[in-house]
Amino acid sequence: MSSGALPAGCQSRVVDVNGTRIHCVEAGEGPLVLLVHGFPESWYSWRHQLRPWPRQATTSLRSTCVGTAGRPSRFEIEQYRMVRLVADNVGLVAALGEQTAVIVGHDWGAPIAWTSALLRPDVFTAVAGLSVPFSPPSPHRPFEVMRAMAGDEGSTSSTSRSPAGPSERSKPTSAAGCSASCSPPPAARPAPDPAAGSIATIPHSAAMKDRFHRPDPLPSWLTEDDLDVYAEEFEHSGFRGPLNRYRNVDRDWEDLAAFRGASIQVPALFVGGDRDGPTI
Repeated sequence: MSSGALPAGCQSRVVDVNGTRIHCVEAGEGPLVLLVHGFPESWYSWRHQLRPWPRQATTSLRSTCVGTAGRPSRFEIEQYRMVRLVADNVGLVAALGEQTAVIVGHDWGAPIAWTSALLRPDVFTAVAGLSVPFSPPSPHRPFEVMRAMAGDEGSTSSTSRSPAGPSERSKPTSAAGCSASCSPPPAARPAPDPAAGSIATIPHSAAMKDRFHRPDPLPSWLTEDDLDVYAEEFEHSGFRGPLNRYRNVDRDWEDLAAFRGASIQVPALFVGGDRDGPTI
């Protein structure tokens, strides 16, 4: 964790869960609320939500680890499948001395939170998702859907099995933590560049960074120091762990086949922002 990043009144610790080390930041007392971050983010994304009450814990997922905390050895792709992350959430609740929790997820963390509530309603008694609504396991294989979305941009090799690329090993820049929600309102955004690809695809001749618009100046709620925190955390491991989440979409589809068509059985809330890329 970056020096000086811990908010006042918060406690940082690493706990052993399911054979790996999970980093979490806690604040407050009372019933537990577990906050699950998105990609490319960390516990730091929830710094403004960490308050004295209720008891809250935000975790650095094994797929977005800090140093060695949360990183399975050798980065085996299957270690980042959805059922592993749900098991981490269940184990973390127990490691924090609780039997139940409310779970809240943003971006990639939202499907993890939804699935945690779907599979373990006895542990996660309520759920909220930000940016990404609940979607039950589909009858269609995800990678086939992605290929159809990509059209001519689609790759001939499956990303669920591909090895690490340069972007996963290279040192991230301070722009790593700048999310799509930094963007101005849709009417004020620059016209999209077709050569940069869509939200779901990257042409063979383009780079992922070409898809993102970085506002200048930054919005009032995001500083250069904040971006440096994200960059420092990802310098330890690069992006291979986070990208392994995407490599598991077909594996998740197979693992969750028994839950196709199932619905959330606990109280649920969805929140989407009008400037948030995934919900526009």
